[in-house]
Amino acid sequence: MSSYLALLVPVCLVVLQFHGHIVVAWPPDPTYGFISLPLNNSNFHIQKPYDLPVSERYSFIDGIHKLWVLSTDKPHSLTSHTAPRTEIGIRGYAYSSGVWQFEGHAYIPSGTTGVCIMQIFGANRTATTLMLRVYNGALMYYKSQVIVDDIYGRWFRVNVIHDIGAKLVKVFIDGELKLAVNDRGGALHSFKCGVYAQNDNSYFMESQWKNIKVLKLPD
Repeated sequence: MSSYLALLVPVCLVVLQFHGHIVVAWPPDPTYGFISLPLNNSNFHIQKPYDLPVSERYSFIDGIHKLWVLSTDKPHSLTSHTAPRTEIGIRGYAYSSGVWQFEGHAYIPSGTTGVCIMQIFGANRTATTLMLRVYNGALMYYKSQVIVDDIYGRWFRVNVIHDIGAKLVKVFIDGELKLAVNDRGGALHSFKCGVYAQNDNSYFMESQWKNIKVLKLPD
């Protein structure tokens, strides 16, 4: 069972003992102290089945990115052997040092399962440092740890902070720290969100995103 020790220090940081590790958590708003970086359409690269036009797997209406994919779809390129996906890859903000943050509001319809909805790409021995997956309504860290029990059918805020120097990844859901884990190394990282089929996936997979931001802690 996790052990928590919380205390407020003068600069309004919270110190936690999390799974035996001392973690300095951010204030209630995880974006505190971060700078929001400019984003426009040129920063959103849509990866989708290579044989389909973007419009058959992605839409952007009234500020909402809607991404969907079928388990029978092709991979995102002719040479790829990965599972089907429709993802937004954030271009222009790949990073190798510093403290970076992804923020977005997500909506997962009931029935979507066996899918990665957000990832930090780049690691030493695997492709990713972080995957947030959905299995039967639960938001999970890969398939090893439940983060939130039931996220179907509602908007929820996602904040992911990657501290390269501390080799630490923190996940906040609706402003609450839910996960703090070591990263998986790697020389270069970037953020992605959408739907990327994993094991035990449903035939139809969908996620919706709005208010997507990339933030950085000043050096």
